[in-house]
Amino acid sequence: MFTLMQLTSFVTVAEELHFTRAAERLKMTQPPLSRQIQLLETELRVQLLERTNRSVRLTPAGRAFLTEARRILRQSEHAVLAARQVATGEAGSIAIGFTAASAHSVLGTLLEVARTAMPGAAITLREMVTRDQLAAIAEKSLDLGLGRPSVTGPDLRSRPAARERLLAALPTGHPLAAGDEPLKVADFEGQDLLMYSPIEARYFNELLISIFRAAHVTPVFSQYLSQVHSILALVNGGWGMALVPETATRLRYPRIAFKPVELTTPQPVELNLVWREDNDNPALHALLRHAAALLPAQGASQC
Repeated sequence: MFTLMQLTSFVTVAEELHFTRAAERLKMTQPPLSRQIQLLETELRVQLLERTNRSVRLTPAGRAFLTEARRILRQSEHAVLAARQVATGEAGSIAIGFTAASAHSVLGTLLEVARTAMPGAAITLREMVTRDQLAAIAEKSLDLGLGRPSVTGPDLRSRPAARERLLAALPTGHPLAAGDEPLKVADFEGQDLLMYSPIEARYFNELLISIFRAAHVTPVFSQYLSQVHSILALVNGGWGMALVPETATRLRYPRIAFKPVELTTPQPVELNLVWREDNDNPALHALLRHAAALLPAQGASQC
């Protein structure tokens, strides 16, 4: 079978129609170049070039083969480039899981990083609660998760991606919605509160429980839901108040008032990037490298 070097030699001679100039282009001497052409013609069992002391011409077979030789060389260049891009993470594919709330914060930044720094990479997005993300990461159907920090497992790695404050979301006609003063945790005593599911939204559930328990406050948990947008829809319908991450204010509901809440931890809501330590997908690690410069929280931690 002919080699890429033989094809390159033939194409160069065909373009120059002069062995000396072709050899100079290839940075080699003329005898080895002539040998490459001879080997190619022997392999193909056809004469590609007519040579005299004064000229070099393509034969009809040479003209036909030139088109195909150029195509093969272009394909070989594309193959090399594709392999290098996948190896460096510039191409390939990456599956990213995200919570509904993270779609309004870190996810946008992460996708912009991928679009700008890794335009050849294919991104697959899957909206999932943190628990389901961790299961998908464990079974290797998901490369990267954007989840809350209830992360466990010896094979997992995580990196803080964002912190934000909790805000009170209240129906606009609620007595506590009036005024500009921040609410206190004690204001939630006996109030109807839309609560997060202890299973699907375990992180938020445990966070709110700890806040109320530390303040010795007992709201009335009227409903348990898993998604922030579902909670806000019920607040908008007058079903009660809620505590939501600040990014939830980007979901505009006409009958919701957002108010700050005085907490001992000003930014208690955390979001992590999570992945398997043994994931060898170059696109994943390229994305993590590029994102490290833009995401506000830096550094990786063993989980």
